[in-house]
Amino acid sequence: MKKKELSEEDLSLINSKIGLEVLFRNKKINIKETLEEIKYEIELKSLQVELINLHNWVIDNNKKVVILFEGRDAAGKGGAIRRTTEFINPRQIKIVALDIPTDDEKHQWFFQRYIQHLPKPGEIVFYNRSWYNRAVVEPVNGFCTAKDYQIFMNQVNDFEKMLVESDTYLIKFYFSITKKEQAKRFSQIKKTPLKRWRITEVDERAQELWDQYTFYKEEMFRLTNTTIAPWVVIDANIKMKARTQAIAHILKTIPYK
Repeated sequence: MKKKELSEEDLSLINSKIGLEVLFRNKKINIKETLEEIKYEIELKSLQVELINLHNWVIDNNKKVVILFEGRDAAGKGGAIRRTTEFINPRQIKIVALDIPTDDEKHQWFFQRYIQHLPKPGEIVFYNRSWYNRAVVEPVNGFCTAKDYQIFMNQVNDFEKMLVESDTYLIKFYFSITKKEQAKRFSQIKKTPLKRWRITEVDERAQELWDQYTFYKEEMFRLTNTTIAPWVVIDANIKMKARTQAIAHILKTIPYK
């Protein structure tokens, strides 16, 4: 985009406080991409202000909110959670990203270790991967038996129904990316020293097992996309759009005032 093609609105955006911050942040300037990033930052800030209003409503009215972030490895779940929680009261939220189960947890009812992290009144809990590990990740990688998988699929809808009927708002996001985009992100992560630790053995096999993940993902949608707890699929190939779309859906779904 040449300078002469910039509209007055574009110039105003670039000269704004957020616009200048974006300009100084980027070493190489691409005007089109810069304008897209500025518009994203402006939209994001507006949504984050509304999130504060929503969170205050949750606190003041002792509401309980559970938001699940599911998706393939490198789909951008963690980044979306960071943008969503960036400015809301950290004392009244919880971000749950559980490690592999302990020996005791392996012999408990499967949902038990997730239940202990459910929100108290006035709290929002964000699950960076949730009980749906058993629907996709575990069967693909051989971390559970066929019987374990079947028991989970038979119980999960009733479990979520009990949650919702207990006055808990439940939102289930699935961040969807293409195989090509996942490979690109893995490559970028491996080239970044501060991010290499994110690549696990499971991640290393994600491309190889792509079709198996797809099969179990589609089964998950088919069997657990219920009226009371529907899936919300986010096109996550473009991280900025995915983040704002997810936040906008939260604001639209929870009837805060």
